[in-house]
Amino acid sequence: MAAQIFVNLPVKNLNQSVAFFIKLGYVFNPQFTDETAACMIVSDDIFVMLLTEDKFKTFTPKAICDATKSTEVLVCLSSESRKEVDEMVRKAVAAGGTTYNEPQDHGFMYGHGFQDLDGHIWELVYMEPGATCQD
Repeated sequence: MAAQIFVNLPVKNLNQSVAFFIKLGYVFNPQFTDETAACMIVSDDIFVMLLTEDKFKTFTPKAICDATKSTEVLVCLSSESRKEVDEMVRKAVAAGGTTYNEPQDHGFMYGHGFQDLDGHIWELVYMEPGATCQD
């Protein structure tokens, strides 16, 4: 069985965050979704738990970082093509997100990203076949 990853992110308004990510094409698992949390399905093995700040606080004794002012994590997802990278950033901006830099073209790797409604940074990257971190 492949390892699964569950990224937990605090959000100020759960309903608005869910609506934002639905506009990007993501779906949510209703079994793990309620008024305090929503389980976004990224792939068969990757999930993002959007948690209200009150719910998030039950998992950590530390203060929650204001992602609009500080960066605690960069979420990076692979994409199937350069076009898919650009399309996802376009959708994010149209849904109320923002960009934080220009696209980066390194020849074998292309990336761009956006900030969601809470300021979390989502990087999207396309790597040419054969150019992986597993070598």
